[in-house]
Amino acid sequence: MKRRVVVTGMGAVTPIGVGMEAFWDSIRAGRIGFAPITRFDTADYKCKLAAEVKNFRPEEYMDKKAARRMDPFCQYAVAAAGEALRDAELDLEKEDAYRIGCFVGSGVGSLQAVEREYGKLLEKGPSRVSPLFVPMMISNMAAGNVSIAYGLKGKSLNVVTACATGTNSIGEAFRSVQYGELDACVAGGAESTVTPMGIAGFSALTALSESTDPERCSIPFDKERDGFVMGEGAGIVVLEELEHARKRGAHIYAEVLGYGCSSDAYHITSPAEDGAGAARAMLNALEDGGRKPEELTYINAHGTGTHHNDLFETRAVKLAFGAHAEKLRINSTKSMIGHLLGAAGAVEFITCVKTVQEGFIHATVGLRETEGEMDLNYCRKSYEEEVPFALSNSLGFGGHNTSILVGRI
Repeated sequence: MKRRVVVTGMGAVTPIGVGMEAFWDSIRAGRIGFAPITRFDTADYKCKLAAEVKNFRPEEYMDKKAARRMDPFCQYAVAAAGEALRDAELDLEKEDAYRIGCFVGSGVGSLQAVEREYGKLLEKGPSRVSPLFVPMMISNMAAGNVSIAYGLKGKSLNVVTACATGTNSIGEAFRSVQYGELDACVAGGAESTVTPMGIAGFSALTALSESTDPERCSIPFDKERDGFVMGEGAGIVVLEELEHARKRGAHIYAEVLGYGCSSDAYHITSPAEDGAGAARAMLNALEDGGRKPEELTYINAHGTGTHHNDLFETRAVKLAFGAHAEKLRINSTKSMIGHLLGAAGAVEFITCVKTVQEGFIHATVGLRETEGEMDLNYCRKSYEEEVPFALSNSLGFGGHNTSILVGRI
């Protein structure tokens, strides 16, 4: 029997604010997090801008010794998870720790560790590579460190589906709670790839914007878009079985209604041109949630700002919703925070929860003029209106399509 699953806690570390209050205030104000890269010298790089996390001090969220054994993606995960657990007021001493899971994914892991230790290998030889290299590098250490930090002993997973990682992590946590494997689960994504290799690699794919204007670098659905801007951070939520949450008097933000996935089986980086895979994921999520396509009013798009993604995702929406697509409000949170890769879907899920809770649909900041087939309502302005359901899309390299549906309770 399927059990109902709700969101009882949220935490965020983002380029436009550390902590939920700062993040959501910035979303409502339409603030952007783009600026020249400070982590390394970009003189030889075509890409000059990123959306870096600012004013983050790990010692405020964990002890200094623990922080030294983590690279940024894990630090962000531990900080956001701590906020989510405090927000949920989940007293782990009163819970069966083996019934509380931890599904925190990272698409890449620590490029910082790879760059740092490979430099040592070349300069000083293999004996100088740190014994902590592997446990600081591997992507499952976000889930591992969160689990250790907070004593979460239930099912623990690191879902890796590139840019769909955060959404898949929350979706798989939803399934585990829904079918009784867990009573609650800490779930989301974390990433930090504003590094020389990270920027060089995505630049080589011609995926990154080369704009030097922070106001015109991450402009999803705009005819002048020229790629995405690398972001970083973490988004973590606490998902909980409804009756478990009610029994302890938890505050409930929203209900997770449906989860849908598909694979394009088409290309290693490009979405399917007709949008069929993404359309199927959206329809699967709606069907799973017992909702008809015409009931939906809002989609938080993957919306990266690359030529292919925005066009093909538009085709997917039209394929899935037909004439109803013209009535949908569609926005991209990446217009403010850039692309957080494995954390993107998690932060955008949080945005959807807040949208449903407050009835506020943010603008796609920087959007001026669309082109050709991209003729839907991509939210040039924000809207204050009732949003019964919100659908969040994430599309990952390799053809991973993931959608998750949340609604009011």
